[in-house]
Amino acid sequence: MGEKLTRSDVKKIEQEIEHRRLVVRKEALEAVKEARAHGDLSENFEYHAAKKDKNANESRIRYLERMLKNAQIISDESRPDEVGINDTVVVYCEDDDEEETYRLVTSIRGNSLAGLISTESPIGKAILRHRVGERVTVKVNENYSYDVEIRSITKTGEEDTDQIRRF
Repeated sequence: MGEKLTRSDVKKIEQEIEHRRLVVRKEALEAVKEARAHGDLSENFEYHAAKKDKNANESRIRYLERMLKNAQIISDESRPDEVGINDTVVVYCEDDDEEETYRLVTSIRGNSLAGLISTESPIGKAILRHRVGERVTVKVNENYSYDVEIRSITKTGEEDTDQIRRF
């Protein structure tokens, strides 16, 4: 079983593959051709750098195609009153006496520094499908857990989602 992806994730990955095939591949091949024309390949740094870039692009295309092939498509729909994928959630952390704002996303979009929390993370798993006012326990590991209260949920559309994270 592969990554859990929404239809929006799949669409963005397909767009990246197409861009890499039609634009980046053409540019990379042109760069290799141009560098090759500069002479002795054994001492030609530009040639080796261009080949490296070309190979990295081809590797990224294969990686994305493999991700799509093995992906599990999940729904990003949720009830209006519950936390779902792409929703922005304000939670109250009782231990810290602070409110935190997170956006729940699939694992390939996760970026905790930007407030994008994966549904596979401990807090993402805990708050998914819960409602405002509910108190949930976030289990970090067998020895540590903490409680949060869901204060608000803002339904966020797909158009506001960030690009797929590069690996």
